[in-house]
Order: sequence, then C-alpha cells, then structure tokens
Amino acid sequence: MKLSIIISTYNSEEWLRKVLLGYAAQTEKDFEIIIADDGSSEKTKQVVDFFRDKFENEIQHIWHEDLGFRKCRILNLAVIASKTEYLLFTDGDCIPRKDFVAMHLKNKEEGYFLSGGYFKLPMTISKIIEDNDISNQNCFNVFWLKSKGLKMNFKITKLVKNKYFASFMNWVTPTKRSWNGHNSSGFKKDILAINGFNELLEYGGEDREMGERLFNFGLLSKQIRYSAICLHLDHSRSYVNQEKIAFNNSVRNYNKKHHITYIENGIDKH
Repeated sequence: MKLSIIISTYNSEEWLRKVLLGYAAQTEKDFEIIIADDGSSEKTKQVVDFFRDKFENEIQHIWHEDLGFRKCRILNLAVIASKTEYLLFTDGDCIPRKDFVAMHLKNKEEGYFLSGGYFKLPMTISKIIEDNDISNQNCFNVFWLKSKGLKMNFKITKLVKNKYFASFMNWVTPTKRSWNGHNSSGFKKDILAINGFNELLEYGGEDREMGERLFNFGLLSKQIRYSAICLHLDHSRSYVNQEKIAFNNSVRNYNKKHHITYIENGIDKH
C-alpha cells in the first residue's frame, strides 16, 4: 500500500458516511483507512462495517472508551496500527475531492510534511449533500454549491481545479504552513522520532503542536491547501474549553522557546 489514511471521529456517523464515500471515489485506490475513534457509540461501528468491502484494502477501526476529549491518544494508537511508511491525517467531517489522496502522494518528499486546508460549508448545505453528489463530485462544483445557497467569497477559489492556478496560490497564500489535523501528511518515521502526539493536550491547537515539534526536529513544510481539497461539514463543538486551550498554548509556547522535539506523554506509552 502507498499510504495510510487516519480519520479521526467522535459520534458523527452521518458525516463519517459522507467522508468514506469521498474516499471510495478516489482516483488513487492503493491505501488503507484507519478510523481513529475517540469513543463513539455502536452507530459509528455500523458505518465502518458498511464500508468494509468498498475499498481494495482493509479498514481498521481503532477505538477506545469515551473518557472525554482524547484525540491525541487515539491518533497515537492509529499511528501504531498503520501498515505503511507514509501517513495522511484528516477528520471524519471532511469530504475529500477525488484527487485528494493523489495530491498528497504527488507532493510527498523526504524532509517535509504537507500542510493542507479545507473549504467550510454551512450546515444547510452539509445536510443536503447526498451520496451521488459525492460520487459524481457535484459537491465540489462552485455552480452547484451556489445553486444550493452558498454565498460567494474569495475562499471559493480553493475549488478551482487548475494545477497552474493551484500551484500559484499555494505559493502566494499567506497562511502558515502548519500541521492541520484535517489535512496534513508526513512520514511515519518523522512522527515516531518526536514521539507522536502529545497526550497531555485536549482540544485547541493539539495538532499544530505536533507540527511545531516537527519543525524543531528539522523538517520543513509544503503548502498544498489549493491542491488537496476537502469540504468541511458544519458541526457544533461542545468540547471547547478555554482553560484547556490556554494550557495548550502555554505548552506550545514553551516548546517553541526551548526547541522541544521529543515529549514524554506520547506514542511510546503504548
């Protein structure tokens, strides 16, 4: 297999179904999918089981008990379970365009990780996307989205499918080349070298913290936010806790100041 796709999820089976339909429509087929499940109910398992025969390779469902927001822990377990040397991380609310996997493979390079973004949809459109809209890629069509009530703004340029335009926009965009959990990829050896995700951290920049340690380790990052496209489905965030976010920021600031690469509460615990 060419890479492992690690998809984080928590009790969002309606969205996860749409995301997996997006991976079933990929032009590149030689990958494994690992569902990193932060304690979802049986409904998520039912979605995963439905898709088990829809891909060339096995879907792994990595689950642990629901004891609060423990995304970093379940991601570390998913990394351990992965069977390839290149890992693509995304979320169970992000539908990939059909060339999403191919773009990550095309741009991967030793000494780098890839930094992508998403195009965020409102709840009204998130709800009305049907199976065939994903398989025939209507949901990535600007005119289709506009017909469904999407308000036009500059961010819609992410959906322009032109490799020259995408390359230019990747070059000029002022957005930081950070590790974004919804759309980033890198070599497994690099993630293991810094001890994976920091399990002390809950929601709020926990993905970027790992990317910052990759920078400290000596890696560079490539911007692919106009090449590897996914649609972010809307949802609430009941797990947001400002005190935890402030703690995460203090850890990130310390790591930057002291050039920390390897953390104690990481993947080696498992």
